Amino acid sequence: MPITVADRLAIHELISLHGHLADDGRPEGITDLMTVDGAYDVTDYGLGVVTGIDALVDLFRAAPGAQPRGHHVTNVIVTDLPGSDDSATVRSKGLSVMPDGSAGTVGYEDEVVRTSDGWRISRRTVVRR
Repeated sequence: MPITVADRLAIHELISLHGHLADDGRPEGITDLMTVDGAYDVTDYGLGVVTGIDALVDLFRAAPGAQPRGHHVTNVIVTDLPGSDDSATVRSKGLSVMPDGSAGTVGYEDEVVRTSDGWRISRRTVVRR
């Protein structure tokens, strides 16, 4: 059975959560975004693949490199995975506003799974645009 409309809404809200956590400076909130064994692939930014919730909290706390003041997500596309009602893929675009007023964009390629705590990202790849 494909994921439901309610699942899609929950996934859209999950994808939106990243910007709020980053902009509010709440790295501990990553547990509401990623699975415990989640992988965050920031290879395009020279940081490799960061895996596991503790390492992800550390990454978000350290905020290496030039960090945006504002993270915004748009163009969210949720795709069911055949044979599973507990996982999906998600593509979205991130827009950022830098401290100097310049703007940038990235692509997010996510694998999401249903957990006992709701939907979470199990793998995110950040693609430099």
